Amino acid sequence: MVLDFSDRHGRAVLVAMLLLLHFAALRGTTDVWARALLLAHLGLVLLWQPFVRRQERVSIAQTIAIAFVGFALLRWLNAWLLAGWVIALAGIVGSASYQRTGRWQRLAYLVVFAYLVALLVVIILPEIAPRPELSPEIRDLAEHGLPAILLAAMLLPGGGERGQSLQLIDFFYSLFLVLLLTVIVLGSFAFMTLGQKSYLESLTYTVLWVGGGVLLFGLAWNPPAGFAGLSVFFSRYLLSIGLPLERWLYFLAGLSQAQPRPERFLAEAIQGLVRLPWIAGARWRWARGEGEAGETSRNAVELAKDDLSLVIYSHFSLSPALRWHLLLLGQLLAEFHKAKLREEQLQNTAYLQAVHETGARLAHEVKNILQSLSALAALRTGGEPADPARAAAFLERQLPAIQARLTEALEKLRRPAVTPERLVELDSWWEAIEARYPNPGIDFVRGRLRAGVQVPGLLFDHVVDNLLHNALAKRHEDPGVRIRVVLDALESGARLSVEDSGAAVPEEVVSSLLHAPVHSDSGLGIGLYQAAGQAAAQGYRLVLEENRAGAVRFVLLPVA
Repeated sequence: MVLDFSDRHGRAVLVAMLLLLHFAALRGTTDVWARALLLAHLGLVLLWQPFVRRQERVSIAQTIAIAFVGFALLRWLNAWLLAGWVIALAGIVGSASYQRTGRWQRLAYLVVFAYLVALLVVIILPEIAPRPELSPEIRDLAEHGLPAILLAAMLLPGGGERGQSLQLIDFFYSLFLVLLLTVIVLGSFAFMTLGQKSYLESLTYTVLWVGGGVLLFGLAWNPPAGFAGLSVFFSRYLLSIGLPLERWLYFLAGLSQAQPRPERFLAEAIQGLVRLPWIAGARWRWARGEGEAGETSRNAVELAKDDLSLVIYSHFSLSPALRWHLLLLGQLLAEFHKAKLREEQLQNTAYLQAVHETGARLAHEVKNILQSLSALAALRTGGEPADPARAAAFLERQLPAIQARLTEALEKLRRPAVTPERLVELDSWWEAIEARYPNPGIDFVRGRLRAGVQVPGLLFDHVVDNLLHNALAKRHEDPGVRIRVVLDALESGARLSVEDSGAAVPEEVVSSLLHAPVHSDSGLGIGLYQAAGQAAAQGYRLVLEENRAGAVRFVLLPVA
C-alpha cells in the first residue's frame, strides 16, 4: 500500500527516499557512495511501494527478487538504469496523483512528480545525452533547489483524505506516463543526433511535439462536439473480443424461447458457449445434476450464481479483459437459466392454483347439490305431502337436474380446461332456484322473461349460491335482514341481481372484492373471486352495483 501525505510517517519516508535518490544522482553512478545511497533508497522504496502490503509476510521468491535487484544495482548501475528507475517512479507517483480527489494531496503528488521530472531532465539525462550542453548555473540551481521542492511538498496540508490513503496504483495510467517520458527522452536524443541541436533546444522541440500529439489524441479519444471518439470503439472492442455481445444475447433469447425445460436449456447453452473460437470447454453443476462439454485447460474462470456452479475453460491465457468477458458471458447464461427456473416455478404455481380453484369450485357444487338433496329429503321426512302430484312433479324435475350437475362436476374434475358450459332454459333454471331455496325471508322476483332464452346454468348456479350464502350468513347474525333475488331477460341473456338489507361491505374489502381472494372467517374467501372469473370467461360480468347499509346489491349481467 502507498504511504499517504495525510500520514506524517508516510511523508517522512517518501521525502527521505527521494533525498537519497537526489544525492546518489549528484555523486554519479560510478561513485561507490552513490551505490550505497541507492541501496538505502531501495530499502525505503520497499516501505513506500504500492504492490505488497506492509502487514504481509515476504515470501522466499520475493526475497530472492529483492536480493537480485540489490545485487544488479551494485554491479551494473549506470546512467541509463538510473534514468529508467526515475521514469518508473514518476509513473507511479503520477498515477497516485490521478486517483486523489483532495486538493492538497493531489497538489503534493504533482509537486513530487515535477521534482522527479526535473531530476531526470536536469541532472541525469545530461550525463548520457549525445550533446551535453547544459550550463553549470542550471545544474547548481537544480542541486540546491530541488530538495526545497520536496520540503515544500512535505509542508503542504494533508487534506484529511484518510479513506483514500490505501488505494492501489492505476497500472494503465502509470504505463502511459512511463511511455510518455520515454518518448520525450528518446525524442530529445534523436533531435540532438540527427538535427545537431543543443540539449535544451532538442528537449523543447520534443516536449512541444509530444504535447501536441497528446492533445490531438485526447480530442480524438473524446471529441468535444459530441461525436463518437476512439473511446467508444475501444469499449466496443473490450465488450466483443471477437464475438459481439448482442449476438450471444440473441442466441440465449432464441434458445430460451425454443427450449422450455431448464436442464435442456442449460445443456444446449453450454454447447453453444463451447463453439466460440476462444473457449475450450465448460463444466456446470446445479441441484438437478451436472455435466461438461469440450475440453479442460489450465486457463479457467469460475462463476457461482445461486445453486449453479459454472467453470469456463479457454484456449488462451486469461488477460484481465478476457477474464472479465468470460465472466460476463457466464453471468448472462446464469441469469437466463434463473429465468427459466422461475418460469417453471410459475407454471407449477399456476397448475396448483388451477387445482385449488377447481377443488374450491367443486366444493361449492357439492354444497349446492347437497342443498338440493336436503330439499328432496324434506319432502319425505315431513310426512305424507299435501299435494302428491306436485311433489312427484318436483322430484321429476330435480332428480335429473341433480344427476346432470353431478355428471358435469365429474367432467370438470377430469378435464377442467375443455369441459363446455351447460346451457339451460331460463324458465326452468328459475323454477329450480325457487325450489332449492324455500327459506322464508327470500323474495324471488321474476321480471319479463322471453321464451327460449338460454343461460350458462353452472355460472348462474355458482353466482346465486355464493351471493345467497353470504346474505344468509348476514341474516344469521341479524334475523331482520331481508333478501331479494330479481331476474330479468335481456336481448343478449339475462340480468340477475341479489340484494340484502344488511350491513355494507367494508371499504377495505371493496377494492379487492371480485378481483382477488379476501379474508373470510367461514371459508376460503375465494367464492366471489372465482364467480367473477367464471363470469368473465362466459361473457358476463359480476359487479357490486350498490353498497350501503340497508342495500347491498350484486348484479350479474352480460358484457355489452
